[in-house]
This record gives sequence, structure tokens and C-alpha cells, in this order.
Amino acid sequence: MTEQEIAKICKALGDENRVKIIRMLTGGELCACKILDVLSITQPTLSHHMKILSEAGLVNVRKDGKWSYYAIHCEAFSEFKTVIGDISCTQKHEKSESACSCKNKASTSVVRS
Repeated sequence: MTEQEIAKICKALGDENRVKIIRMLTGGELCACKILDVLSITQPTLSHHMKILSEAGLVNVRKDGKWSYYAIHCEAFSEFKTVIGDISCTQKHEKSESACSCKNKASTSVVRS
């Protein structure tokens, strides 16, 4: 998964309603009408949210008559979870033996006007 794809997913999940939609879809495929009932949003607003989730690769859409049915795109979500799961935090903050050379570079690269 590229950094661009990861960023697109993070942006898609950066909205409270879209997170609610994803959480609803963890129970399986849902008709747009069911999502509308729970979220109390308009149909155009739902379409906007679903377009963003779909373009990020997180949601699949299936049309049946006039209704759309949405489901999580499991492969994409699994890959995203793996990438996020690989991020770790180091609690150790020991002073490095090798001095940072940034301080020296910063002072010499400043342009004065």
C-alpha cells in the first residue's frame, strides 16, 4: 500500500459520520436506507460520504433497483490495518552516540537578507 493510498484512507476516516458508517458496515452489507435511518442525514449527504469511502477503496457498492447496498472492502481494510499495525512507538529516549548534524547545517544554511 502506497503512502498516497494510506493518506487517502486516513482522510476518508477523518469524518465522524464516515467512521460511523464503517462501524455500521462491520456487521455486514447495508442498504442506503438503513444507514440513512441511523445517521439522520440526507440522501445527498450520504452519497457524498459513500463516494469518499468508495474512492478511498474502503467500501464496495452494489446496486439493486433504485437502492444501493454498501459493504466494507475487506481486502483493502485488512491491508490498511496491517500497515497501521506495523507502526510502533519506541519508549526508549536514550541520547544517541552519534551527534545530530542538523544543528550545524541549519546555522550555515540560513540566508540573510
